[in-house]
Amino acid sequence: MSLIESICKNIYPLDTRFMEQAQARQDRLIKPQGSLGKLEEISIQLAGIYGSKYFDTTKKIVLSFACDHGVYEEGVAPNNQNITLLQSMNFPKKINGVGTISKFVGSDVQLIDVGINCDEPIEGVIDCKIRKSTSNMAKGPAMTRQEAIRAIEIGIEMSEKYIQEDYKVIGIGEMGIANTTPSAAIISVIAGCDPQEVTGMGAGLKKELLQHKAQVIRTAIEINQPNPIDGIDILQKVGGFEIGSMAGVILGCSANRVPVVLDGFISYAAALIAVNINPRCKDYMIASHYSAEPGAKKALSMMELEPFLDMDMRLGEGSGAALAFNIIEASDFVYKNMATFDEIDMGR
Repeated sequence: MSLIESICKNIYPLDTRFMEQAQARQDRLIKPQGSLGKLEEISIQLAGIYGSKYFDTTKKIVLSFACDHGVYEEGVAPNNQNITLLQSMNFPKKINGVGTISKFVGSDVQLIDVGINCDEPIEGVIDCKIRKSTSNMAKGPAMTRQEAIRAIEIGIEMSEKYIQEDYKVIGIGEMGIANTTPSAAIISVIAGCDPQEVTGMGAGLKKELLQHKAQVIRTAIEINQPNPIDGIDILQKVGGFEIGSMAGVILGCSANRVPVVLDGFISYAAALIAVNINPRCKDYMIASHYSAEPGAKKALSMMELEPFLDMDMRLGEGSGAALAFNIIEASDFVYKNMATFDEIDMGR
């Protein structure tokens, strides 16, 4: 049995017994029922994930994955490809976006190299390189099926490594110039829509080049014919190594009953791959924020996920996931520490 098959056999529905207990406690807190909105919903979901009425969300980490993309040569990104390498060097120093936010919220960050176009190891970055960059999906499959499987397996392995180190909340992020292109392709395939509907400017592509980017995606889909009901095939044909690894983290967290916090657009594509492989993992996801990319709402609606932040963010790296950690902790703190009507006399 493969690692993916094994992990999928261990993904179970949320524990409704503890969700009912959490709901009952929320209903007895000294407030109108439902008045804390998503703060209440998060705590109830967490009770179902952990299988416990009370839980600890203080130890948290963002697992980010870095990869370059062969489709870059089609002119779909405004920045030089070596930005992937240069920015990856900043992750261990915590001086980039996700690193700075993580310092503020008290989170750890770990970058994993699954396909940076370089030979040298990067200090502080875990080397799980599959190869240097994916292939150009506009000319053929982005990777082999075995490479797609390996990308997912790396994510599973990384999630289990940090769960064993007692991390209670895991966010996902990425680093990779041109990776909004495969992400839009994945969403287009699974949604069955034209790429133009889900293609955005990414890290700053000029508006006049958006039609070209959409056409590159359209060409890649036409050439490769990914199977829309086979998540691994979609990843192989039009995906990226880092997208596969984020999908693996989602599967690994789900099997180990640990919440996984999505970041933005690229993480939505990874989430769709994970849900395609095992639909139950959707229940273990917490969507942090609405990405500013045009395909964001379509991707989220397909998974029936609703983020609790809307910040016009499109940085990636895991920055939105890190920002959401404080909301999750606030939800947990209020749930545990607010008084109940049973504890004080409020005439109710």
